[in-house]
Amino acid sequence: MKKALILLSLLGLAGYGAAQFPDAGFGYWTGNENRLFGGIGITTIDDQSYFSFCLRPELSIGPLGFGLNINLLYDTENGSLRAKDWDSGYDYFRLLRYFRYGRKTDRFYTRIGTLDAARIGHGFIVNYFTNEIDYDERKIGMEFDLDLGHFGFESMASNMGRSELFGLRGYYRPLYILDVPILKNFAVGASFARDLDPDAWAASNDGVSVYGVDVELPLIKSRVFNTLLYADYAVIHGYSSRENLSRDFGAGAAVGVSVGFANLMGLVEVQARLERRWLGEEFIPSFFDPFYEIQKLQISHGKKIYKTDLLIGLQETRGTFGELYGNVLGNRVRLLGTVSKLDAEKSGQLHLAADATEALPTIAARASYDKLGIVQAEDVFTLDDRSVARLGLGYKIKPYLILYVDYIWSFVETSPGSKNYKSQERMEPRLAFVYRFK
Repeated sequence: MKKALILLSLLGLAGYGAAQFPDAGFGYWTGNENRLFGGIGITTIDDQSYFSFCLRPELSIGPLGFGLNINLLYDTENGSLRAKDWDSGYDYFRLLRYFRYGRKTDRFYTRIGTLDAARIGHGFIVNYFTNEIDYDERKIGMEFDLDLGHFGFESMASNMGRSELFGLRGYYRPLYILDVPILKNFAVGASFARDLDPDAWAASNDGVSVYGVDVELPLIKSRVFNTLLYADYAVIHGYSSRENLSRDFGAGAAVGVSVGFANLMGLVEVQARLERRWLGEEFIPSFFDPFYEIQKLQISHGKKIYKTDLLIGLQETRGTFGELYGNVLGNRVRLLGTVSKLDAEKSGQLHLAADATEALPTIAARASYDKLGIVQAEDVFTLDDRSVARLGLGYKIKPYLILYVDYIWSFVETSPGSKNYKSQERMEPRLAFVYRFK
């Protein structure tokens, strides 16, 4: 069962990395773009097959931007659209994928709709959270940030339709009035994030909260280059179904450095960070992460298992975390990589992804690779049941029309206990429509 869960997590991560490439992380860096994504294919939900048609236009005019999400599922049996997608007024409102003003690093930024990669502060509490990981349960969320110089705040809410996850970080620059280079940008911050009701049952008392404090010092902050030193501390408090009570869990801390180049000679935009982490008992960093909407509550044999239940028994440890994302060749190739390694055995995790949809005139390509349980460097590209690799190749029938085939490789033992592995391959064809315009 454990291996199956690990494999499902890897498959989900590989799929998420490929699907979220246009937005996750890169929203901090990309310029104003007008583009139209679309596709047709076949979707199976609960053993029922549908023809699918998707259209996702995105428009940007100065600091303003908005996107639509038109996804139609045609039932091949009764000859109609899938009824569940249009059984409430909220479903029609969700056609608006997002509306935004500004960018995450601007002095004023707001976004309403889909949250692709919401982050609070340095990501030690809320990091790349998304509220649309389940299409049927996608939500209208909000981000709102305001920087007034001497002080400011970042905020997010996962669902404007009901009280669920929300987060807030306030920060203060005590030396800002001195107007001394570098020192004036030194800031102290305090963060709070809470999921009020993970099981969506109003009568339950199963909320989970994470509190944190941080400090940061931007050494260089310009339109081309930035570097930041920071430190975070956080504590988790929440409900445990195993103990049937709310209590304090663990605490953790991190010290890191972030370095970024923006629009370097029109060829490179990249952001990288490196953290050293000290994780106490029953604590994990980035508790509200890209998979939180799935992990927050699971049902096993009729019993509720909350994400906080998975913290019970975790030992104190230390570790290192690294991240790199950006694009090269004038936004033609996009890159994303994360790696983490705790001092515990077999704790290393790796995620790599690349998207080269526009690098070549007739060929589109993208790839991702995920690995869990890394012990030594040579384990990284040793293919076994902890690995998932994905490669997508497309032929551009027209500059805006791409015939894609995704190949997904996972690995299983040839026989129980043999330690020899063979690949299990999956192929997913699709027709994609991508058009950029001024």
